[in-house]
This record gives sequence, C-alpha cells and structure tokens, in this order.
Amino acid sequence: GGTFEFVSPGGKTSIFYDPPAERGTVGNLSGPDLMTEGATTSLSDYEGQVVVLNIWGQWCGPCRGEADDLEQVFEATKDQGVQFLGINVRDNQQDKAQDFVVDNNVTYPSIYDPPLRTLLALGSNYPTTVIPTTIVLDREHRVAAVFLTELLASDLQPVVERIAAEPLD
Repeated sequence: GGTFEFVSPGGKTSIFYDPPAERGTVGNLSGPDLMTEGATTSLSDYEGQVVVLNIWGQWCGPCRGEADDLEQVFEATKDQGVQFLGINVRDNQQDKAQDFVVDNNVTYPSIYDPPLRTLLALGSNYPTTVIPTTIVLDREHRVAAVFLTELLASDLQPVVERIAAEPLD
C-alpha cells in the first residue's frame, strides 16, 4: 500500500494533485510483462523517472483511439526522463492484447493483468471500472494527475512536460 487517496470531486475526469508535497504514493505496482514470457515489469524499474500509467484493454474502443496519441507523447517526452507503462486489464486472451500492442506500434511496456490485481497498488478507492485511465506519477512516484477518459496528445503532453520539469523535493 501507498498513501494515495483517490478523490474525484464532482465527477471530474481530469484531476490534478498539487502541490507536490501533498501528493500520495502508490503501492508496489508490479506484474507479468505482456510481451515477454516469464518476465516481470514493475514501477520500481523506473526509479527517478516520471511514469505515465495507462490502464487499457484491447476490447476498449477509446483505448484504440488514444493508443497513437499516447505513443506520440511517449516519443516526445522520453528524453526528459519520462517512461510510459501500460496495464492491460480484462483481456483473458494474452495474444489478443499482444496483437493490439503490435498493431498500434506501442513501444513502451505493459503489465498483463486480466484480473486487475496490479490495480490494488492504487488504493481501495480507485475506480477500476473506468477504462481507459491514465495516471501521471512524478519522479518520486507520487500521483500528480489522473485522467478518467480517452486522451489526445495535446491534452497529455503539456501535463507530462510540466511534471517532468518539477524540481525534486
């Protein structure tokens, strides 16, 4: 467990947690790598980096719609110390999820988590029914922003760049 408490005031779909000192952390987020048999991918693999978590499923139309936008922001920000990490949920056929990654040219890793176990690290109040969801973690892996909707690159990139530019505490 971490210290992050999810609150969505008035049903907002874009939520920002500022100032940085008041942000909560997520728990130990880790799970099987979607594309590499027997490998594990963990948030802790990206220490000191801004991490953009994207919770997705190949069955999800909005996930298909935002895949190229997420990849565009990843490519534009990775040199600023930003890593993207997908969490694939509710896909009981791993090959279909893998096909989604290949077909959409997604180059960042994903955790394969059909039963949503990985999401327990986000806290008990986290809404696991909202897919896609994108969570931006700062360099200390505290929750800086949550988007409960499909994103365009123009929505996400300025937020990621702002958080990547924050000084470390």
